[in-house]
Amino acid sequence: MVLGWRKRKKNRHEEGNKVVEVLVTPNHLCCPISLELMKDPVTLSTGITYDRECIERWFDEGNYTCPVTNQIVTNLDLIPNHTLRIMIQHWCVLNQQHGVQRIPTPRVPITPIEVQHLLLNIKASATCLDQHECLRLVQKIQRSGAESERNKRCMVENGAPHALAFAFHAFAADSIENNVSVLHHILLPLNSMFPIELEAHKHLGSFDSLRCMVWFLKHQDLSGKESSIVALRKLLSFGDHRHVEALAQIEGVNQVLVEFLNQRIFSPTITKASLALIWCLVSSSCPSSEKMKLKFVELGLVSWLLEILVDSERSLCEKALAVLDSLCSCQQGRQKAYANALTIPLLVKKLLRVSALGTDYSVSAIWKLYEFEERDQEMVLLQALQVGAFQKLLLVLQVGSAQSTKDKATHLLKLLNPFRPLVQCIDSDFKNLKTSI
Repeated sequence: MVLGWRKRKKNRHEEGNKVVEVLVTPNHLCCPISLELMKDPVTLSTGITYDRECIERWFDEGNYTCPVTNQIVTNLDLIPNHTLRIMIQHWCVLNQQHGVQRIPTPRVPITPIEVQHLLLNIKASATCLDQHECLRLVQKIQRSGAESERNKRCMVENGAPHALAFAFHAFAADSIENNVSVLHHILLPLNSMFPIELEAHKHLGSFDSLRCMVWFLKHQDLSGKESSIVALRKLLSFGDHRHVEALAQIEGVNQVLVEFLNQRIFSPTITKASLALIWCLVSSSCPSSEKMKLKFVELGLVSWLLEILVDSERSLCEKALAVLDSLCSCQQGRQKAYANALTIPLLVKKLLRVSALGTDYSVSAIWKLYEFEERDQEMVLLQALQVGAFQKLLLVLQVGSAQSTKDKATHLLKLLNPFRPLVQCIDSDFKNLKTSI
């Protein structure tokens, strides 16, 4: 007698002169929700077994009933059904010749109690500056988070970002050089847990923590640089001006960010995050923003931004246009921009080519170069006309741009119109253009 769960049911149908056998998965091995072979069968308090991923998604969507029995589930504990999982694995082995792969034995998910105990130990080890114990615990956090999204979500919901940020601040305040390894390992799982709560922001945005991340940008390897600059970008995107002000006070942050743009061979992640950080520093309403603009202009940032606009992909161009537009808000930035022969042609070329935001920044930058540089106003208009600005600005008025952008485009069109008979429009292509900085 053959057990029912070991029977292999096959449907037969003919294709031409051949008889094709189709393997059918037994119903009792399939999840009642997805109707697919279960990978991690778990049983509810109602006695019905589901695949863990499917039933967790069911509860995450706000359902509180058992999908099969429709009973209200008061106990959300999911009990692993090891017997059924062994049956499924055995069925997979029996049907390997049909292309069925054996499902791996699932790891037991971390529980909220385990997470809370782990986080309490991390805080305790950070308080007494025991870097070896803290490193061991943080690596355990990292491994658990890498196993499944459920584990990561469980850790975030139970306060992992706050505990990790607390530990990072504690070791950074003690000594960066002596705690490099544990500080680096704390940033790795923390970066995957954004957005983080307010208390975690306070610890990660402290002056000691920011100083540590800038030190990483200067002295760490590529992995350390990436984890640090990603953390800084996510932190500053929260919009707290105090973090921007604190970062601006750290010596050398301007130089290292411009160096990353100068040497784009580091990685695309570093380049994009550098531009995002620079934009936060120069566009903020904090008192140091104007000083930061001057420092970046002095370091030659305008030229590097134009180099990026020549041949970079769209998302990078959008960030570069945003920073260039912000630098054109100060006189020194406008002077550097106007002194470079690429500025007006590139700004006109990027109109309607990058994104809606890119168009807004391009129009704004052209408008600023005209509006605030009185002695060069006529030359700005002539250069813009030569590379087709009039036709593109007309198109800007017809697409869904911001009202402020349309107002500036309308103003520029009125200024350009009298010069149209004097200038012949040319088509500019900068793909193979090489310039010296």
